[in-house]
Amino acid sequence: MTGPDAQPDSPAAPLTRGKAYTGEGVTVYFDAARCIHVANCVRGLPQVFRPRERPWVQAWNAPAEQVAAVVRTCPTGALHYVLEGGPAETPDQPTTVTPVTDGPLNIRGDLVIKTPGGEMREVRAALCRCGASHNKPFCDGTHAKIGWSSADVGGGGEAPRSQRGDDRPGEGQRADGAQTLEEK
Repeated sequence: MTGPDAQPDSPAAPLTRGKAYTGEGVTVYFDAARCIHVANCVRGLPQVFRPRERPWVQAWNAPAEQVAAVVRTCPTGALHYVLEGGPAETPDQPTTVTPVTDGPLNIRGDLVIKTPGGEMREVRAALCRCGASHNKPFCDGTHAKIGWSSADVGGGGEAPRSQRGDDRPGEGQRADGAQTLEEK
């Protein structure tokens, strides 16, 4: 079963963004724009996460606690859950930042992330490191398409402007979101 899409973006909002899939005692939320196909879900519970079937999330095929445990392994925050009558997902303490070789920064903790749509509360996220994502600040896998390597740029810099798509920014626009002194 699927439910309505939810889009809360305030820091106090629950972690229920994306399409809802309801099973016995659990609802899984999937935010497709955040998924970069790490596939922890598919490997962890293949009877629930079935990308070749529709619906692809079949939360009724496993106990609610098992589903929640696998959802917590999603490093991008594309998957979240709500347990019926159970505890909400709690952030890791302390917050951790893990750079993925030639990929994003995986962050886990009590996060407030500034996005073009405003601040959002999160417990897991994969943030763009190459600068070329079309879903900034989140990674969308573009680093692989452009051949970005963390080794090529001293272990963590951005891709060249020509690869990021911001080599011709409009007036007052910068890829990093910074303002010039005149704009302040």
